[in-house]
Parts: sequence; C-alpha cells; structure tokens
Amino acid sequence: MKRSDIIFILVFVGLFLPFFLSHRLFEFFLWFSTEWAFTASFIKFAVLATLGEMLGNRIRTGIYLPAGFGLIPRAVVWGFLGMTVKAAFMIFGNGVPSIIEHLGMENASAVMAGPVTAPKILLAFSISFFLNIFYAPVLMITHRVSDLHIARAHGAKSKLFRMPGIAQLLSSVEWKSMWGFVLKKTIPFFWIPAQTVTFLLHPEFQVLFAALLSTVLGIILAFSSQTKNKPGNA
Repeated sequence: MKRSDIIFILVFVGLFLPFFLSHRLFEFFLWFSTEWAFTASFIKFAVLATLGEMLGNRIRTGIYLPAGFGLIPRAVVWGFLGMTVKAAFMIFGNGVPSIIEHLGMENASAVMAGPVTAPKILLAFSISFFLNIFYAPVLMITHRVSDLHIARAHGAKSKLFRMPGIAQLLSSVEWKSMWGFVLKKTIPFFWIPAQTVTFLLHPEFQVLFAALLSTVLGIILAFSSQTKNKPGNA
C-alpha cells in the first residue's frame, strides 16, 4: 500500500467518522440535508463522486490524480450534476407514486412514507426504473461530454466556464461503449437495483447514498476498463 492510498483512506473515513462520533454533527447533517437540500447535494456529489473517479484512476493507472485530471473542474461538474440528481429524486419520487395511484393502487404516497413493506419495495423499484430509464441516460451522457471537455482543456480551471463545442464533443463520445456497457449493462444490472434501495431510505440519506453509489460505479468501470485492455479481450 502506497502513502497516497493511506491518505485517501484517511480522508474517506474522515468524511464520515465525525458524524458517527458526534450527535450534534449528525443532527446538523439532517438539518442541512433538508433545509439546504440542493447545496447539500452539490457538496455530496462534488466530494464523493470525485473521490470515486480518483479511485478509478488509481485502479486503472496506479495514481489518483493523473496529469490533466482537473480536480476542481470535475468536482464542480459533479456538484451541479448532484443538484440535478436531487431534482430528479423529487420529481420521480413524488410523480411515480401519483401515477401508481392513478393506475389503481391506493395510498401509494403514504406507503412510500411508511416502513419497509413489500408494496413499498415494489414502489421503490418502480421509481428507480422510471428514473433510470428517462433521466439516467441524460446524466451519463452529460457527464461523459463534460469529461471530454475537461480532458481537452487538460484540466485547466480557466476553461471550465467557457462554452464547449457540444456537437463536436458528442461526436467524440465512444458510443459503442456508452451503449454496450454504460447504458445497456450498468442501468439494468447496477443502477435500477441499487437505487431501489436508495428510495427505501429516508430522504435525507438518499442523495448521500446515490453519491456513494457513484464511487462504487467508478470502481466497477475501472475494473471493466482493465478487463477490456487485457490481452485476448480486444
């Protein structure tokens, strides 16, 4: 284990440990996640999803911050994407139960607010399904385009707020991989099941859990990249 690995582990653990040790900090987390929901979502994704990308780099290349990674630009992009995740959770989390009620299930919204039961699991799966079919592809493609923009700028913060050439960036996306793995496989086999669990959690923890899932996905993508690059897998 390298020194950088120890530092990464300490930072990751240090982000969560104070909230377990201090009841006051935990209460602040709950308050902040409710009263400042979008700001909290920005921070959670900016920190945790970026750490996930760094961990993916460590697995693929052996280092956390390769040249041109663009730590600050990536964190800012993830932060704004985190705010859209919160908005999507509100839209689909409230909208899908309303649709289910319209289709004949009584009190779907009340079921979602209650304890974990079989109907609640079914509703959580339904929310996750619609969220990932309609919203997740847009999120993933947007994130990929932002990755390409940051890479072409070599991670320079000065270019973060310049309007990128969207058409050119979209044409640079490796669509075979985007469809064949990211959309076709991670959505049904990872995101839909994982975010079914997300919607069984209390609302204050949903975005946090989603940001942690992004960290996990970064590891999955890194291992997938390694597997594809092994001799005989071309």
